[in-house]
Amino acid sequence: MRTIGLIGGMSWHSTESYYRIINETVAERRGGHASASIALQSLDFSIIRDCQLTGDWDRAGELLATAARGCVAGGADVVAICTNLMHKVAPAVEAAVDVPLLHIADAVAGVATPRDWDRLGVLGARWVMEETFYAERLARHGIAAVTPEAEDREVVDRVIFDELTQGRVLAESRAAYVGVIERLAEQGAQAVVLGCTEIGLLVKAEDSPLPLICSAEAHARALAEVALEAPTPA
Repeated sequence: MRTIGLIGGMSWHSTESYYRIINETVAERRGGHASASIALQSLDFSIIRDCQLTGDWDRAGELLATAARGCVAGGADVVAICTNLMHKVAPAVEAAVDVPLLHIADAVAGVATPRDWDRLGVLGARWVMEETFYAERLARHGIAAVTPEAEDREVVDRVIFDELTQGRVLAESRAAYVGVIERLAEQGAQAVVLGCTEIGLLVKAEDSPLPLICSAEAHARALAEVALEAPTPA
């Protein structure tokens, strides 16, 4: 089995989901007492959040790169950033280690492509919705990203950081997100990416007028598949 390196803590609520899904998947496939080999570096989200708010992406990249090196020192054969937004600094993480980075948008595409979904609504932090790093990664797979209008983007971002990353899940916010998804459907989205790893805590398939791709689940399941591979001989 390969060892998975998780760069988590951004927030810990979604990192907990990664740990559970990866281990559940390995246990289902291997049976018995099987669980995944995981090297986890869990960062202090308050420090990362300060970097986001001040635009200090260089420092954020350094912090995640250091975490990636810690994962590799713990035996990781592949590393993953357990958050969509911090893939903004994925190049810094990739440059810091000599093992692959499994990108979350590639995992999302792995769910969408077999279903012939090539126009995905994207909900996430404002940087994910407004900048190009996420949409360009999806575009490598022939997938167009559809983002909410400005007022809806503000609501989506506020709920993430004022509520979900602090463990607050509110019914009124769920209703607001469903309204945003309805408007994405009007823009031609075939399905919606929950492009913040905490949104899956708020919006479930039964709530949504469109099919959902939970990025955290897609990423964790893709990582479990890597974990189940035999290690490369030395």
